[in-house]
Amino acid sequence: MWGAADPFLPQPARSGQPVKSIRISIPEQTLELSENGSVLRRYRISTAKNGAGEKYGSFCTPRGRHIVRAKIGGGTPENTVFVKRRPTGEILTPALDASSPGRDWMLTRILWLSGCEPGFNRLGDVDTMRRYIYIHGSPDSRTMGKPGSIGCIRMHNRDVMELFDLVEPGTPVEITESPAES
Repeated sequence: MWGAADPFLPQPARSGQPVKSIRISIPEQTLELSENGSVLRRYRISTAKNGAGEKYGSFCTPRGRHIVRAKIGGGTPENTVFVKRRPTGEILTPALDASSPGRDWMLTRILWLSGCEPGFNRLGDVDTMRRYIYIHGSPDSRTMGKPGSIGCIRMHNRDVMELFDLVEPGTPVEITESPAES
């Protein structure tokens, strides 16, 4: 996916270990998990309703090269509600969801992203990590396959649980405005 000389990326896998990567296509609203260049999983997602962009406060999904900086929520029950990356002790129910119409819920698991391109999605007012951009769970009643978030990448809960278990911190993530490669 990227050159091994990039100082912001993990070192290449040693002696035959599989190399996993994530590719997010904004126009297709898909996330692909690949291993050694072969697609393992493909998920429908929802990126920002404001489109693509890197500026702090834009509520857009940032583009470019990233890594999974941290994994949050392992072992919590499905539909666990998170605020500021911490479980609130609540489990989303239809009644709780109905009590906050329009809320962009963070549920179940969080993969916190960090940009790898200084001046584009890292440092200053374009820093993906300081913008708190995540791949996270969303109520299963939410539509995937069309933009709807306030910047993050939303997934259905079972999908984000599966992805969470398949990746590690340091996994490369590319967010692109190009369609998936055939």
